[in-house]
Amino acid sequence: MAHHHNQDHHHNQDHHHGHQHTDIDWSRMAEHLETQAELFTPLYERALAWLGHKQTEPGLIVDAGSGPGVLSCLLAEAFPGARVVAVDAAEPLLERAAARAARLGLADRFGTLTGELPGILDDLDYPVDLLWASRSLHHLGDQRAGIAAFAARLVRGGTLALMEGGLPARFLPRDIGIGRPGLQARLDALEEEWFAEMRAGLADSVAETEDWPALMAAAGLRHTGTRSFLLDLPAPTTDRARAYIAASLGRLREVFAEQLSPDDRETLDRLLDPGDAASVHRRGDVFVLAAHTVHTAVRTG
Repeated sequence: MAHHHNQDHHHNQDHHHGHQHTDIDWSRMAEHLETQAELFTPLYERALAWLGHKQTEPGLIVDAGSGPGVLSCLLAEAFPGARVVAVDAAEPLLERAAARAARLGLADRFGTLTGELPGILDDLDYPVDLLWASRSLHHLGDQRAGIAAFAARLVRGGTLALMEGGLPARFLPRDIGIGRPGLQARLDALEEEWFAEMRAGLADSVAETEDWPALMAAAGLRHTGTRSFLLDLPAPTTDRARAYIAASLGRLREVFAEQLSPDDRETLDRLLDPGDAASVHRRGDVFVLAAHTVHTAVRTG
C-alpha cells in the first residue's frame, strides 16, 4: 500500500489541499516536486514509450494532478500531435507548468486547468484520448468514484493510465556502518502508517482494496496492461541524486521527528549533516533504486 508512494505523497498531499494551508512554501515544494520528477525522467520516458504503443495518436491528453508539470511536458514531447492539459488544484504549481512548457517550446499545445479532482474535469471542452493520473488518485477519498469520473471523460477507445503502486525507493545499503541496520525499512513502516492516516482523514474517505485493474473494470473500462518501470541510479551517484536523497530524508526526519527511535533520529541527523563523513552528501555508497507501476485500461463503450 502506502510505501509504494514513497517520498512524493507529502508534497502531493499538501498541494492537493493547498486551499487549506495558507502557509505552504509553494516555491520550496514545487522545487522538490520538480527535482524528483526530473530525476525520475528516465523512468517516465520508458513508461510513456510503453504507453505510446497502446494509444498511438491521442489528440487530447490530460495530466490529472499534474503538479509543476514535468510529466505534462514529457507527455507533450512523447505525443507530438497532442494537446496537453495539466490539471491541478494548486495554481502556483500550474503557473510553473505553463512556464516549463513555454521554455520547452510546447506552449502552443499546452494548457492548464485549476480545480479539485475529479469534479474539475467537467470543465474540459472535449472528451479525452489519454488521461494520465500519476499518484494523484490516492489523494481522493473515494477512489472508485474518482476512476469512474476519469472514465466518464474518455472518448470511446480512449485510455486511462494510472501510476499507482510499485516499490518504495531505496537510497542506502541495509547496513550503513552507523546506527541500527535496516533504517529505510523502518522509515517505510512509518510512511505506511502516515499514508493510512492521510487516507482515513480525507473528507469522503472510502476504504477500498487497491486492486487498480478491478476498479478500472468496475468503471466499465477494459484493462489493457500493467507494467512496472525501474529507476536505477547506482552508486557512486550524481550530485543531483544526492541532493534529492538529502531532501527526501530531511522531509522524513521532519515529519517523523516524534515517531523515530532516538537511535534512528541520531542516524538521520548524521546522514543529513554535510560536515559528517558518513552523510549522504559525502559517502560513496548512496544510490537511487525505485519502481513505479502503471495500469492502463480502455473505454470500449
